[in-house]
Amino acid sequence: MKARPLTISGSKPNKLTHLSLLATVLCILPQIGMSQNLVTDDTAEWFTLGGDYAHTRYTPADEITAENFDELEVAWEWDGSSFNGQSGRSTPTYVDGKLFTVSGARRNVVAIDPKTGETLWSYRLPNTGRWEYSMRASYGKGIGYSRIDGKGVVYISTPGFFLVALDADTGAPLEGFGGQVPVDGFPATGVVDMLADLGHPYDPYEGIPLETGYITTSSPPIVVNDTIVVGNSAEQGYLQARVENVPGDILAYDKTTGAFKWKFNVIPQPGEYGHETWENDAWQWTGDVSSWAPLTADPENNIVYVPTNPPTIDYYGGFRPGDGLFGTSLIALDTETGERRWHFQTVHHDVWNYDNPAAPIQLDLNIPGRGIVPSVSQVTKQGFVYSFDRLTGEPIWPMEERAVPASMVPGEKLSTTQPFPSKPPAFEMQGLTEGDLIDFTPALRREALEVMANYDMGPLFNPPIHSDDPAGKIASAMCPGDGGGANINNPPVADPTSGFLYVTSRKACSWQRIIPGEEADARIDAPTGSTFAAYANGARPRAPRLASGLPYFKPPYSTITAYDMNTGEIAFQVPTGETPDRIRNNPALEGIDVGDTGTGNAITMVTTANMLVYSDMDHDGETALLYGIDKKTGEEVGKIEVPAQSRYGMSSWMHDGHQYIILQTGSKLTAMALPGAQPTGGAAH
Repeated sequence: MKARPLTISGSKPNKLTHLSLLATVLCILPQIGMSQNLVTDDTAEWFTLGGDYAHTRYTPADEITAENFDELEVAWEWDGSSFNGQSGRSTPTYVDGKLFTVSGARRNVVAIDPKTGETLWSYRLPNTGRWEYSMRASYGKGIGYSRIDGKGVVYISTPGFFLVALDADTGAPLEGFGGQVPVDGFPATGVVDMLADLGHPYDPYEGIPLETGYITTSSPPIVVNDTIVVGNSAEQGYLQARVENVPGDILAYDKTTGAFKWKFNVIPQPGEYGHETWENDAWQWTGDVSSWAPLTADPENNIVYVPTNPPTIDYYGGFRPGDGLFGTSLIALDTETGERRWHFQTVHHDVWNYDNPAAPIQLDLNIPGRGIVPSVSQVTKQGFVYSFDRLTGEPIWPMEERAVPASMVPGEKLSTTQPFPSKPPAFEMQGLTEGDLIDFTPALRREALEVMANYDMGPLFNPPIHSDDPAGKIASAMCPGDGGGANINNPPVADPTSGFLYVTSRKACSWQRIIPGEEADARIDAPTGSTFAAYANGARPRAPRLASGLPYFKPPYSTITAYDMNTGEIAFQVPTGETPDRIRNNPALEGIDVGDTGTGNAITMVTTANMLVYSDMDHDGETALLYGIDKKTGEEVGKIEVPAQSRYGMSSWMHDGHQYIILQTGSKLTAMALPGAQPTGGAAH
């Protein structure tokens, strides 16, 4: 089948100036022309959540090598327990000689001494009712940063949907930014109430009435030249059972004054491009289509790349027929005007919770026969990497619309096709067949077949079943599931000097059976909207279990896949961590060499000048390890024990002549470095 036509609008992009990918140039210029990472003999900055605007999570710092990797030790630990930090979902920014992060459900902003781990200052807004309801309060992921007249400014978006600007040196609210919010205790400056620009009636303290919808934020804003672009999120779609909600429209502000600049409607209004993809007038009440994953930007060309998630209610969309733009899409917006440059919908009419979970990654590729191509790639839960020319939106390799199963749920009308990239190959098991089931022994295979007979196995985009399924199945298999593949807590990384993209994934399916909306609604404490959907997510149905406790599918259970994006081919794929004792010592596998299965954990990575570094667990499931592997072959070059496994992400930068690797370990940040980086005085707080 032919691919659906790509649609492009807006002004013609500026001509991209391609910078050399040579490491020598990286030492004296901003990375690949889109990062503000300062690189000198003793400093390599980590300027954004993803290290650079391209979100590669790459550092040119090269002090740590394969030869000295085993000498790494804890330089300091910073503990956010006093801020009630728990999730570990915030990657610190290192810039202008300080570390900046957020911690805890109140999203306290913290500045840290990168040499000692000492807290330099902290700031948080007063409490509000709209903060108390936020379901993603502790998932702030980090900060935005820019400079005004050479002076550093820290920006955050809060769980209550405020935009805050702070002086990077003192933590004080930025003078002349925003204005007085009519809530007791709020500062006279430094804050913008973004609900005022979203366009819905609201109370400054309580926020939007729940019968209208709810909005919060879970990723930091990104500052592109003079514009702050802010994403958002709603409550989780699997905790929705009513059809009304507010759209997660993208907002932009002046970085100096906080003045509102533009709003992009993620659910197109009458007369706007894509409006016709909303049948049954569902655009009037359906919401969500949030951009809860981090944003990526190309400052040189004034473009911000926005990954989105599905419209209201995961797993059922009968009340919102049509493809539903711009749900589950990658959108390129002009940062000055908010105009759509181009978009691509990675899932039409999404009922699989296949939101785009990671920031898009930009690379300048050297494609044989085509020369240098500026690319942006979106890694997805369904196991694909979708790659585009980041200026035009044209797919790097052909995209095909393929037929997918229809739904048996009453009232549901799925898209008949979904987009499949011809390259790169999938990085994870897609769909579930008998050939994917465990086969270490004939007995295990027979048991797996017996267990799976109670479930509706099928291909990628296997649709959910409903509680009155005529076949009497327990649930349908969605593989990868919303907890498998690439996901929020295991972001991909890249190497801009080689054009390699590294994707970590874990093999896991979701098991779905939807129930009547009114029944599902009774399980939700404070639901949004007012009209029950015909169906919605209920309690998770029983997942398949083997008596031995072994996974029902074949290994590997978790992997790193390295793509040479210049060719679109897999360079290597390796299991992560060590085969767990529960697998290798399982009585059902006595006498069988199961090989290296991988742990099945979601692991985190960072790329450096010399290697790819990742964090996982030892075979005992208790000892955390830090691995260094060769970036071209996947061969292990180093392994050390660390205090805890890193969550969500890792970062690396150079301060005062020494390279640090930061692990996000729950409430703590753990700085790993060579012995020479140890501070001579001071203590971590």
